[in-house]
Amino acid sequence: MKEKMLRAGEDYLEAILQLEGETRSKGVRITDLANKLEVTKPSANKAMKSLQEEGYIEKENYGDIYLTESGRKKAMDVFSRHSMLKKFLSEFLGVSIDQAEKDACLIEHYISRESLEKLKEYMEREGK
Repeated sequence: MKEKMLRAGEDYLEAILQLEGETRSKGVRITDLANKLEVTKPSANKAMKSLQEEGYIEKENYGDIYLTESGRKKAMDVFSRHSMLKKFLSEFLGVSIDQAEKDACLIEHYISRESLEKLKEYMEREGK
């Protein structure tokens, strides 16, 4: 399994996690995933094959997609980074929600653990 996942792979895992919450089910359909990420179904299928090979998801042919334990852990980590960054940008810096959403999605893939921890400490200290 790759130590550093490509940005697109992280986006797919995060989207699967979000769709689970939206649909209140553990399985996610490829159509829903493609629609959420605004990609074609063939592109989403290709990404799922890669994520399955890396052990992040389980998927039967023409079946629902399920996060594995490691996939869920990775998805939750990405979602946590995204949420923290979005909150910082919007609530601390006054960036519009739409722009904060877009920027958080970009930054979440590249921020270091050290910077993320310092940001978390700052936000806790400032109490917003």
